[in-house]
Amino acid sequence: MTKDEHKGKSQSAAKKKAFLDGAYQISTTDDARAFYDAWADSYDDEISTNGYLTPVRCARALAEIADDQTCPMLDIGCGTGISGLAMADAGFTTIDGSDLSQAMLDKAKTKGVYRNLWQADLKQPFPFEVGTYHFLAAIGVIATGHMPPETIPRLVDLLDHGGFMVFSLNDHTLENPNFEAHLHALVDSKTISILFEDYGDHLPGIGLKSKIFVLKRN
Repeated sequence: MTKDEHKGKSQSAAKKKAFLDGAYQISTTDDARAFYDAWADSYDDEISTNGYLTPVRCARALAEIADDQTCPMLDIGCGTGISGLAMADAGFTTIDGSDLSQAMLDKAKTKGVYRNLWQADLKQPFPFEVGTYHFLAAIGVIATGHMPPETIPRLVDLLDHGGFMVFSLNDHTLENPNFEAHLHALVDSKTISILFEDYGDHLPGIGLKSKIFVLKRN
């Protein structure tokens, strides 16, 4: 490899790492949209290189508990569709997806697992009726700098009684106790039951872990 080729490879690797590092520093919706639009082309490669395991962990956990995998699911913040693909591989058959980034949604469409896809800002009201989806998935979405702790009860409110939600909180997010505090307040009020909870690998390539939860609306 020539010096110029080595330099070019190093610059490319640095750019990819900058995307992953930058994902935990986003503070506004406009910044997030621009960031993920720019990342869309290299997202799958960078994430898979770092061993992204949370989608598969979430899909398998929900599949073990799900009462009817043909019921509709909304994959919230679906990105390029890695999470939807994991859900389809786990046996879920009717999956819609939403994301802030249109560039990410364009990539998700190529996965061939989504019934419908649409662009959505999750800080705005959700564009569907309560109970439209029996399953909600928010994988790598509820996070410091992305979605606040109040997102958890907002999503639970979209479930009919007996509906399920699977989501993850990474290490950065778990450092803020308000996220789990909102979750346990819902348990204390008997709004939900936590059916599954597990702390494990998220992005082992950078030493990051996540806690995943499967909830049922009481």
